[in-house]
Amino acid sequence: MLQNKTLDRREVVANLLKDRNDLLVISGLGSATYDCAAAGDHPNNFYLWGAMGGTASLALGLALAQPKRPVLGITGDGDMLMGLGALSTIGTQGPTNLTIIILDNEEYGETGSQPSATALGTSLSDVARAASTKIVVDVADMNGVNNIRKLMHSRAGPLFANIKIASGNPDKILPSRDGNYLSNRFRESVLS
Repeated sequence: MLQNKTLDRREVVANLLKDRNDLLVISGLGSATYDCAAAGDHPNNFYLWGAMGGTASLALGLALAQPKRPVLGITGDGDMLMGLGALSTIGTQGPTNLTIIILDNEEYGETGSQPSATALGTSLSDVARAASTKIVVDVADMNGVNNIRKLMHSRAGPLFANIKIASGNPDKILPSRDGNYLSNRFRESVLS
């Protein structure tokens, strides 16, 4: 549990996606998707709608299928808590092009801001370390965010970053919710 959660989620995500080049992004349902859309819709963004717990697994599959491209799975603490098993596979497969970023506000923002397990002492970073993730960092300031942005393009991973962010629900910036459109657009962008 971190006492000082002051980072603004939108500022963090905008910084991470700046100068993205060929970065492929899988965003978890809810706020992570809204944050990625607010930073600018992009054909290399694949937004998960209603797939809680699946962000890390999908990002892993994409990283293995596209080893020459950097892949970012970005989601909240609630989604990661639901998909913890993916961390073991990420650690054993070791894709160097994969980054998993957790926007950890220590609450379930989409369902009423109830405290998540990270508010009660669970450390997602410790779980990632125990699962043999190569690089694990906890981030609580923008210098750390800048370092993560550089690292995720270096192919030194797998990289796991737990970024503590302030509570709150900024306005929802909704990308398309048309699954066929998003799938076809992403597939076309990845394979072109």
